[in-house]
Amino acid sequence: MANRRPQEFRDTILVGDSVELATKLPPELARTIVTSPPYFGHRDYAGGSALARHEFGRESDYKEYIHRLVRLFDELKRVLSTDGTLWLNLGDTYRNGQLLGIPWRVAFALQEAGWVLRSEIIWEKPNAMPSSIKTRPTVSHEHVFLFSKNSSYFYNADAVREPHVTFSAQSKMMGGRNHFGKRNGTPENGKNKGSHNLHDSRWDQYFHPLGRNRRTVWSIPLGKFRDAHFAVFPEKLVEVCISAATEKGDLVLDPFMGAGTTAIVARQLGRSFLGLELMPSYAEMTRRRLTKAAATASLFEGMVHKQNGEVPVAVSEPDQTPPLFLKVSD
Repeated sequence: MANRRPQEFRDTILVGDSVELATKLPPELARTIVTSPPYFGHRDYAGGSALARHEFGRESDYKEYIHRLVRLFDELKRVLSTDGTLWLNLGDTYRNGQLLGIPWRVAFALQEAGWVLRSEIIWEKPNAMPSSIKTRPTVSHEHVFLFSKNSSYFYNADAVREPHVTFSAQSKMMGGRNHFGKRNGTPENGKNKGSHNLHDSRWDQYFHPLGRNRRTVWSIPLGKFRDAHFAVFPEKLVEVCISAATEKGDLVLDPFMGAGTTAIVARQLGRSFLGLELMPSYAEMTRRRLTKAAATASLFEGMVHKQNGEVPVAVSEPDQTPPLFLKVSD
C-alpha cells in the first residue's frame, strides 16, 4: 500500500484495523476528517469474532478508549493537509449511574496531543430516542468538536451561513422587523452610530447578505438507513462539516466509515472520500448505498464504472496483507 499513488486512494474503502491502516497512508492526503467513532461501551459490532480485539468502544476502561483514539488521530494528523481540520462527533456514556464525560475527556486529550481545539458544537436531536429514565433528563444531544492541525486552517464560513433571525417571524426583538430597509432604522438610537458597516443608518445593511455566521447549536434529526439497525450519521450534519472544511475536488477521510454517510455526502458535494472500516459487512453496506445513489440520483455519472448496475468490489479478510481495497470508483 505504501507504493500506491495518492490518487489511488480516492473513492476507496480500506477494510481492516483503522490504526494499522492509518500508518500506511501517504502524508497530506486529506483536506478534512469527518467521523463518528463507536461510542465507549454502547454497541458490540464485531460480536465474538477475531475482529473484536480491534474494535473501538469495547475497551474495559474508558482511559484505554481515549488512549486508542488519541493514537489513531495522532497518526491521521500526518495524513491531513497543512490547513486541514478534524470534525469529531462523540456521544457520552453512563457507568454506575454516573456520566463519564467522554467527549470532553477525548477533546482535552487530543488538545494535549497537539491538536488545536477550535469549536464545540452541540448537535441537538429533535427526534432523539425516548427514555424511561426518571432520575435525570433524557439525553437529546451529542458533541461535535472542530480541531485543526495548525493554527491557520481552511474554513469557508460563507458556505455554511444560516438565515438571519432578526428580520424573520422568529425574531425576539421588539419591533425588529419594522426596522428593515429604513433610514435611521437602528433599534437603539446611537448604539451603532459611526459604524462603517451601516449606510444611512439602515440597520439591515449591518448583516451579511448570505446570512449570519453559523451558530454552535445544530438541530438536526437522526439519520435513517434501512439496512442499518441503528441510527446513522445524519447527512445534513456531515454536509455542514464538509462544506465548511473543503473545496470541490478535495478528499474527505472517515476512519470509521460505518454505513457510509460521509462517502455519500462527499460525492454529492463534488468531493472524493477515503474510508477506513473494520467490518467487511459495513464496507459492503457502503458499497450498496453508493451504488444505489449512483443509480437513482445519477450522482456519479461518468465517474463510476458500473457492471450489472453495481460498483465492482474485491473481498478479502481484514487481517490479510496488503489490506483490502474496496473500490467504488475507477
